[in-house]
Amino acid sequence: MLDDRARLLLKTLIERYIADGQPVGSRTLSRAPGLHLSPATIRNVMSDLEDMGLIASPHTSAGRVPTARGYRLFVDTMLTAQPGELAAPALSPEQPQKVISSAAQLLSNLSQFVGVVMAPRRTSVFRHIEFLRLSERRLLLIIVAPDGDVQNRVLFTETDYSPSELVEASNYLNAHFSGMAIDQVRARLHQEVEHLRGEIAQLMQAAVQVSSDAMSQAQGEVVISGERNLLAVSDFSSDMNQLRRAFQLFEQKAQLIRLLDVSSQAEGVRIFIGGESQIVPVQELSVVSAPYEADGQVVGTLGVIGPTRMPYDRMIQIVDITARLVSNALSQGKPGNA
Repeated sequence: MLDDRARLLLKTLIERYIADGQPVGSRTLSRAPGLHLSPATIRNVMSDLEDMGLIASPHTSAGRVPTARGYRLFVDTMLTAQPGELAAPALSPEQPQKVISSAAQLLSNLSQFVGVVMAPRRTSVFRHIEFLRLSERRLLLIIVAPDGDVQNRVLFTETDYSPSELVEASNYLNAHFSGMAIDQVRARLHQEVEHLRGEIAQLMQAAVQVSSDAMSQAQGEVVISGERNLLAVSDFSSDMNQLRRAFQLFEQKAQLIRLLDVSSQAEGVRIFIGGESQIVPVQELSVVSAPYEADGQVVGTLGVIGPTRMPYDRMIQIVDITARLVSNALSQGKPGNA
Protein backbone atom coordinates (compact mmCIF):
# COMPACT_ATOMS: atom_id res chain seq x y z
CA MET A 1 0.00 0.00 0.00
CA LEU A 2 1.15 3.51 -0.75
CA ASP A 3 1.28 6.12 1.97
CA ASP A 4 -0.26 9.55 1.37
CA ARG A 5 3.05 11.07 0.35
CA ALA A 6 3.72 8.42 -2.30
CA ARG A 7 0.17 8.61 -3.61
CA LEU A 8 0.35 12.38 -3.98
CA LEU A 9 3.71 12.18 -5.73
CA LEU A 10 2.50 9.49 -8.14
CA LYS A 11 -0.66 11.47 -8.90
CA THR A 12 1.36 14.63 -9.53
CA LEU A 13 3.84 12.80 -11.75
CA ILE A 14 1.12 11.22 -13.89
CA GLU A 15 -0.81 14.47 -14.27
CA ARG A 16 2.37 16.30 -15.30
CA TYR A 17 3.31 13.56 -17.77
CA ILE A 18 -0.18 13.59 -19.31
CA ALA A 19 0.03 17.37 -19.70
CA ASP A 20 3.60 17.63 -21.05
CA GLY A 21 4.42 14.26 -22.58
CA GLN A 22 7.95 14.38 -21.18
CA PRO A 23 9.55 12.15 -18.50
CA VAL A 24 9.14 13.84 -15.13
CA GLY A 25 12.18 14.39 -12.92
CA SER A 26 12.53 15.10 -9.23
CA ARG A 27 13.40 18.75 -9.82
CA THR A 28 10.20 19.29 -11.78
CA LEU A 29 8.16 17.59 -9.06
CA SER A 30 9.80 19.65 -6.31
CA ARG A 31 8.33 22.78 -7.94
CA ALA A 32 4.82 21.31 -8.26
CA PRO A 33 2.12 23.14 -6.24
CA GLY A 34 1.06 21.27 -3.13
CA LEU A 35 4.02 18.88 -3.16
CA HIS A 36 6.21 20.23 -0.38
CA LEU A 37 9.05 17.71 -0.57
CA SER A 38 12.75 18.12 -1.10
CA PRO A 39 14.32 16.78 -4.31
CA ALA A 40 16.16 14.14 -2.24
CA THR A 41 12.94 12.92 -0.63
CA ILE A 42 11.25 12.89 -4.03
CA ARG A 43 14.06 10.79 -5.51
CA ASN A 44 13.70 8.27 -2.67
CA VAL A 45 9.93 8.02 -3.13
CA MET A 46 10.33 7.73 -6.90
CA SER A 47 12.79 4.90 -6.38
CA ASP A 48 10.20 3.10 -4.24
CA LEU A 49 7.50 3.67 -6.88
CA GLU A 50 9.82 2.28 -9.55
CA ASP A 51 10.52 -0.81 -7.44
CA MET A 52 6.75 -1.33 -7.19
CA GLY A 53 6.41 -1.19 -10.97
CA LEU A 54 4.29 1.99 -10.96
CA ILE A 55 6.76 4.20 -12.84
CA ALA A 56 9.73 3.50 -15.08
CA SER A 57 12.68 5.27 -16.66
CA PRO A 58 12.34 5.23 -20.46
CA HIS A 59 16.07 5.85 -21.05
CA THR A 60 19.09 7.35 -19.34
CA SER A 61 17.08 10.47 -18.45
CA ALA A 62 16.54 11.11 -14.78
CA GLY A 63 12.83 11.48 -15.52
CA ARG A 64 10.19 8.83 -15.01
CA VAL A 65 6.98 7.88 -16.84
CA PRO A 66 3.94 5.94 -15.60
CA THR A 67 3.63 2.23 -16.35
CA ALA A 68 0.35 0.50 -17.19
CA ARG A 69 0.14 -0.52 -13.53
CA GLY A 70 0.71 3.08 -12.47
CA TYR A 71 -2.01 4.34 -14.79
CA ARG A 72 -4.38 1.69 -13.45
CA LEU A 73 -3.82 2.79 -9.85
CA PHE A 74 -4.27 6.41 -10.93
CA VAL A 75 -7.58 5.94 -12.76
CA ASP A 76 -8.98 3.58 -10.10
CA THR A 77 -8.12 5.52 -6.95
CA MET A 78 -6.88 9.02 -7.72
CA LEU A 79 -8.85 10.27 -10.69
CA THR A 80 -11.66 12.70 -10.01
CA ALA A 81 -13.68 13.50 -13.12
CA GLN A 82 -15.17 16.91 -12.44
CA PRO A 83 -18.66 17.48 -13.82
CA GLY A 84 -18.18 20.32 -16.28
CA GLU A 85 -19.83 21.99 -19.20
CA LEU A 86 -19.10 19.92 -22.29
CA ALA A 87 -20.47 21.37 -25.51
CA ALA A 88 -21.91 18.34 -27.27
CA PRO A 89 -24.73 18.67 -29.81
CA ALA A 90 -27.74 16.42 -29.49
CA LEU A 91 -27.97 13.46 -31.85
CA SER A 92 -31.04 13.42 -34.07
CA PRO A 93 -33.31 10.39 -33.51
CA GLU A 94 -32.90 9.06 -37.04
CA GLN A 95 -32.20 5.52 -38.25
CA PRO A 96 -29.87 3.69 -35.83
CA GLN A 97 -27.10 3.52 -38.46
CA LYS A 98 -27.02 7.32 -38.74
CA VAL A 99 -27.06 7.75 -34.96
CA ILE A 100 -24.11 5.36 -34.59
CA SER A 101 -22.12 7.02 -37.35
CA SER A 102 -22.77 10.48 -35.88
CA ALA A 103 -21.77 9.26 -32.41
CA ALA A 104 -18.41 7.91 -33.65
CA GLN A 105 -17.68 11.27 -35.31
CA LEU A 106 -18.74 13.15 -32.19
CA LEU A 107 -16.44 11.07 -29.98
CA SER A 108 -13.55 11.66 -32.37
CA ASN A 109 -14.17 15.41 -32.67
CA LEU A 110 -14.50 16.00 -28.93
CA SER A 111 -11.56 13.83 -27.91
CA GLN A 112 -9.28 14.46 -30.92
CA PHE A 113 -8.54 10.74 -30.75
CA VAL A 114 -10.43 7.77 -32.23
CA GLY A 115 -14.16 7.33 -31.72
CA VAL A 116 -15.52 3.78 -31.86
CA VAL A 117 -19.09 2.53 -31.55
CA MET A 118 -20.36 -1.04 -31.64
CA ALA A 119 -23.66 -1.05 -33.51
CA PRO A 120 -26.77 -1.99 -31.54
CA ARG A 121 -27.45 -5.66 -31.06
CA ARG A 122 -30.38 -6.38 -33.29
CA THR A 123 -33.09 -8.82 -32.49
CA SER A 124 -33.60 -11.19 -35.41
CA VAL A 125 -37.11 -9.86 -35.93
CA PHE A 126 -38.49 -8.19 -39.04
CA ARG A 127 -41.40 -5.81 -39.34
CA HIS A 128 -41.69 -5.89 -43.11
CA ILE A 129 -40.17 -7.81 -46.02
CA GLU A 130 -40.37 -6.89 -49.68
CA PHE A 131 -38.99 -8.34 -52.92
CA LEU A 132 -37.87 -6.22 -55.85
CA ARG A 133 -36.99 -7.83 -59.19
CA LEU A 134 -33.58 -6.65 -60.44
CA SER A 135 -33.14 -8.99 -63.40
CA GLU A 136 -33.79 -12.60 -64.35
CA ARG A 137 -33.33 -14.79 -61.25
CA ARG A 138 -31.90 -11.81 -59.33
CA LEU A 139 -33.92 -10.08 -56.61
CA LEU A 140 -33.42 -7.35 -54.06
CA LEU A 141 -34.65 -8.39 -50.62
CA ILE A 142 -35.62 -5.42 -48.42
CA ILE A 143 -35.83 -6.19 -44.69
CA VAL A 144 -37.26 -3.57 -42.33
CA ALA A 145 -36.53 -4.10 -38.63
CA PRO A 146 -38.93 -3.04 -35.84
CA ASP A 147 -36.75 0.01 -35.11
CA GLY A 148 -37.04 1.19 -38.70
CA ASP A 149 -33.56 0.08 -39.74
CA VAL A 150 -33.41 -1.20 -43.31
CA GLN A 151 -31.23 -4.05 -44.61
CA ASN A 152 -30.92 -4.73 -48.34
CA ARG A 153 -29.62 -8.02 -49.73
CA VAL A 154 -29.35 -9.35 -53.27
CA LEU A 155 -30.95 -12.77 -53.64
CA PHE A 156 -30.12 -15.15 -56.51
CA THR A 157 -32.81 -17.71 -57.28
CA GLU A 158 -33.13 -20.78 -59.49
CA THR A 159 -36.56 -19.63 -60.68
CA ASP A 160 -37.41 -16.41 -62.48
CA TYR A 161 -40.32 -15.10 -60.41
CA SER A 162 -43.04 -12.86 -61.83
CA PRO A 163 -43.93 -9.58 -60.07
CA SER A 164 -47.22 -11.09 -58.90
CA GLU A 165 -45.40 -14.05 -57.32
CA LEU A 166 -43.04 -11.69 -55.50
CA VAL A 167 -46.00 -9.73 -54.14
CA GLU A 168 -47.68 -12.98 -53.09
CA ALA A 169 -44.59 -14.14 -51.20
CA SER A 170 -43.99 -10.82 -49.41
CA ASN A 171 -47.68 -10.48 -48.51
CA TYR A 172 -47.70 -13.97 -47.01
CA LEU A 173 -44.56 -13.35 -44.94
CA ASN A 174 -45.75 -9.96 -43.71
CA ALA A 175 -49.26 -11.17 -42.90
CA HIS A 176 -48.23 -14.29 -41.02
CA PHE A 177 -44.76 -13.65 -39.59
CA SER A 178 -44.25 -9.91 -39.06
CA GLY A 179 -42.84 -9.31 -35.57
CA MET A 180 -41.60 -12.89 -35.18
CA ALA A 181 -37.98 -13.96 -34.76
CA ILE A 182 -36.34 -15.36 -37.89
CA ASP A 183 -35.78 -18.77 -36.26
CA GLN A 184 -39.49 -19.00 -35.48
CA VAL A 185 -40.34 -18.05 -39.07
CA ARG A 186 -38.00 -20.74 -40.41
CA ALA A 187 -39.60 -23.40 -38.19
CA ARG A 188 -43.13 -22.35 -39.16
CA LEU A 189 -42.28 -22.35 -42.86
CA HIS A 190 -40.98 -25.90 -42.63
CA GLN A 191 -44.34 -26.93 -41.18
CA GLU A 192 -46.40 -25.02 -43.73
CA VAL A 193 -44.35 -25.74 -46.83
CA GLU A 194 -46.73 -28.50 -47.96
CA HIS A 195 -49.62 -26.05 -48.11
CA LEU A 196 -47.72 -23.52 -50.22
CA ARG A 197 -46.86 -23.67 -53.87
CA GLY A 198 -43.38 -25.13 -54.26
CA GLU A 199 -41.80 -22.16 -56.01
CA ILE A 200 -43.16 -19.64 -53.54
CA ALA A 201 -42.09 -21.80 -50.59
CA GLN A 202 -38.53 -21.97 -51.93
CA LEU A 203 -38.44 -18.19 -52.35
CA MET A 204 -39.66 -17.56 -48.81
CA GLN A 205 -37.21 -20.06 -47.31
CA ALA A 206 -34.36 -18.41 -49.20
CA ALA A 207 -35.52 -15.00 -47.97
CA VAL A 208 -35.58 -16.19 -44.36
CA GLN A 209 -32.05 -17.58 -44.67
CA VAL A 210 -30.72 -14.35 -46.18
CA SER A 211 -32.51 -12.32 -43.49
CA SER A 212 -30.89 -14.42 -40.78
CA ASP A 213 -27.44 -13.96 -42.35
CA ALA A 214 -27.94 -10.21 -42.70
CA MET A 215 -28.91 -9.77 -39.06
CA SER A 216 -26.11 -11.98 -37.75
CA GLN A 217 -23.57 -9.99 -39.78
CA ALA A 218 -24.91 -6.77 -38.32
CA GLN A 219 -24.13 -7.99 -34.81
CA GLY A 220 -20.42 -7.45 -35.42
CA GLU A 221 -20.51 -3.98 -36.93
CA VAL A 222 -18.06 -1.51 -35.44
CA VAL A 223 -18.02 2.09 -36.64
CA ILE A 224 -14.66 3.85 -36.29
CA SER A 225 -13.94 7.54 -36.81
CA GLY A 226 -10.78 9.64 -36.54
CA GLU A 227 -8.04 7.03 -36.95
CA ARG A 228 -5.83 9.67 -38.55
CA ASN A 229 -5.91 11.68 -35.31
CA LEU A 230 -3.31 9.27 -33.95
CA LEU A 231 -0.84 10.50 -36.54
CA ALA A 232 -0.66 13.78 -34.61
CA VAL A 233 0.04 12.08 -31.26
CA SER A 234 3.72 12.38 -30.39
CA ASP A 235 3.66 9.05 -28.53
CA PHE A 236 3.06 7.30 -31.86
CA SER A 237 4.99 9.54 -34.26
CA SER A 238 8.18 8.51 -32.47
CA ASP A 239 7.32 4.79 -32.68
CA MET A 240 5.85 3.78 -36.01
CA ASN A 241 5.61 0.12 -34.95
CA GLN A 242 3.10 1.07 -32.24
CA LEU A 243 1.15 3.16 -34.74
CA ARG A 244 1.13 0.30 -37.25
CA ARG A 245 -0.21 -2.08 -34.62
CA ALA A 246 -2.93 0.40 -33.71
CA PHE A 247 -4.09 0.62 -37.32
CA GLN A 248 -4.03 -3.17 -37.61
CA LEU A 249 -6.35 -3.27 -34.60
CA PHE A 250 -8.79 -0.96 -36.38
CA GLU A 251 -8.61 -2.93 -39.62
CA GLN A 252 -9.18 -6.33 -38.02
CA LYS A 253 -11.92 -5.10 -35.65
CA ALA A 254 -12.35 -8.55 -34.10
CA GLN A 255 -10.33 -7.57 -31.02
CA LEU A 256 -12.29 -4.33 -30.77
CA ILE A 257 -15.57 -6.25 -30.80
CA ARG A 258 -14.35 -8.48 -27.95
CA LEU A 259 -13.23 -5.41 -26.01
CA LEU A 260 -16.54 -3.62 -26.47
CA ASP A 261 -18.43 -6.79 -25.56
CA VAL A 262 -16.57 -6.81 -22.24
CA SER A 263 -17.45 -3.14 -21.75
CA SER A 264 -21.17 -3.75 -22.29
CA GLN A 265 -21.29 -6.12 -19.33
CA ALA A 266 -20.58 -3.35 -16.82
CA GLU A 267 -22.41 -0.22 -15.80
CA GLY A 268 -20.93 3.19 -16.44
CA VAL A 269 -17.56 4.16 -17.86
CA ARG A 270 -14.70 1.65 -17.94
CA ILE A 271 -11.03 2.27 -18.70
CA PHE A 272 -8.77 -0.30 -20.35
CA ILE A 273 -5.04 0.42 -20.38
CA GLY A 274 -2.74 -1.15 -22.94
CA GLY A 275 0.00 -3.34 -21.55
CA GLU A 276 -1.86 -4.47 -18.42
CA SER A 277 -3.67 -7.34 -20.13
CA GLN A 278 -4.43 -8.85 -23.53
CA ILE A 279 -7.71 -6.95 -23.77
CA VAL A 280 -5.92 -3.98 -25.35
CA PRO A 281 -3.14 -5.55 -27.45
CA VAL A 282 -1.30 -2.29 -28.21
CA GLN A 283 0.80 -1.18 -25.24
CA GLU A 284 0.56 2.55 -25.92
CA LEU A 285 -3.25 2.57 -26.32
CA SER A 286 -5.96 3.07 -23.76
CA VAL A 287 -9.72 2.73 -24.23
CA VAL A 288 -12.38 4.63 -22.32
CA SER A 289 -15.77 3.01 -22.94
CA ALA A 290 -19.37 2.92 -21.78
CA PRO A 291 -22.52 1.01 -22.72
CA TYR A 292 -25.51 2.76 -24.26
CA GLU A 293 -29.18 1.87 -24.13
CA ALA A 294 -32.39 1.90 -26.08
CA ASP A 295 -35.56 2.05 -24.01
CA GLY A 296 -33.69 1.09 -20.85
CA GLN A 297 -31.92 -1.96 -22.33
CA VAL A 298 -28.17 -2.03 -23.03
CA VAL A 299 -27.80 -2.59 -26.77
CA GLY A 300 -24.21 -1.59 -27.54
CA THR A 301 -20.99 0.08 -26.43
CA LEU A 302 -19.00 3.12 -27.47
CA GLY A 303 -15.70 4.66 -26.51
CA VAL A 304 -12.57 6.65 -27.23
CA ILE A 305 -9.26 5.05 -28.18
CA GLY A 306 -6.13 7.10 -27.66
CA PRO A 307 -2.65 7.06 -26.13
CA THR A 308 -2.20 5.92 -22.55
CA ARG A 309 -1.08 9.51 -21.96
CA MET A 310 -4.60 10.88 -22.36
CA PRO A 311 -6.55 13.28 -20.11
CA TYR A 312 -8.70 10.56 -18.57
CA ASP A 313 -10.97 12.94 -16.67
CA ARG A 314 -12.02 14.67 -19.90
CA MET A 315 -12.34 11.39 -21.81
CA ILE A 316 -14.68 10.05 -19.10
CA GLN A 317 -16.92 13.11 -19.54
CA ILE A 318 -16.90 12.78 -23.34
CA VAL A 319 -17.74 9.07 -23.32
CA ASP A 320 -20.37 9.40 -20.61
CA ILE A 321 -22.27 12.23 -22.26
CA THR A 322 -22.07 10.62 -25.72
CA ALA A 323 -23.49 7.38 -24.32
CA ARG A 324 -26.39 9.38 -22.87
CA LEU A 325 -26.97 11.20 -26.18
CA VAL A 326 -27.00 7.94 -28.12
CA SER A 327 -29.36 6.34 -25.62
CA ASN A 328 -31.75 9.28 -25.91
CA ALA A 329 -31.61 9.31 -29.73
CA LEU A 330 -32.20 5.58 -30.08
CA SER A 331 -35.05 5.59 -27.59
CA GLN A 332 -36.73 8.58 -29.25
CA GLY A 333 -36.24 7.02 -32.65
CA LYS A 334 -38.28 3.93 -31.81
CA PRO A 335 -41.62 3.69 -33.59
CA GLY A 336 -44.34 4.95 -31.30
CA ASN A 337 -41.96 6.99 -29.11
CA ALA A 338 -42.06 10.75 -28.91
